[in-house]
Amino acid sequence: MTRDGAPLSQRERWALCDLLTELGPDSPTLCTGWRSADLAAHLLTRDRRPDATPGMVFNLGPFKAWTTRVQQSLRDTETWATLVSRVRSGPPPLLRPLDQAINTIEYFVHHEDLRRGQPGWQPRVLETADQAQLWRRLGVMRLAPHSPAGRLESPGLEPLVLSKKAGPTIKGPAGEVVLWLLGRKEAAQVEVIP
Repeated sequence: MTRDGAPLSQRERWALCDLLTELGPDSPTLCTGWRSADLAAHLLTRDRRPDATPGMVFNLGPFKAWTTRVQQSLRDTETWATLVSRVRSGPPPLLRPLDQAINTIEYFVHHEDLRRGQPGWQPRVLETADQAQLWRRLGVMRLAPHSPAGRLESPGLEPLVLSKKAGPTIKGPAGEVVLWLLGRKEAAQVEVIP
């Protein structure tokens, strides 16, 4: 599939893997304590090791410890080229129909984690269709019981109300709002209105 016709999840995966290849395994990321090799191992674990998924979802000792062991094993035993190649290849065929639903925001955010971890980074200007796709994916966050925001606003897109409880309004391009909501508050270029 060409990059032009590929879904955003796949294009973000490819762009992230291109950047991983360019920067190597020891580059900084926005993820505290993680270098690029840790990020790649996390993504491979997420795509290929369902037994480690509970440790990514639930912050409980035994689950988290197992996930950490799996990720560190992949990071420490795979060659860099193999690790990146396996991430690039995506989930196994059985899970590929779910790729857009489960990986669009994941790969966008982790691509930005690596990009913005480098000196001199600049924000990207996303295509209107890509911004809209990220915005649609944010709509499911209305189901999250403890959203850090009450309302989201982005130019040209329908506002999203995440919580009826008091919370700030977050305004900015869709990608920046995604980053803010997923904990990259220092790097996200948004306006926070209390």
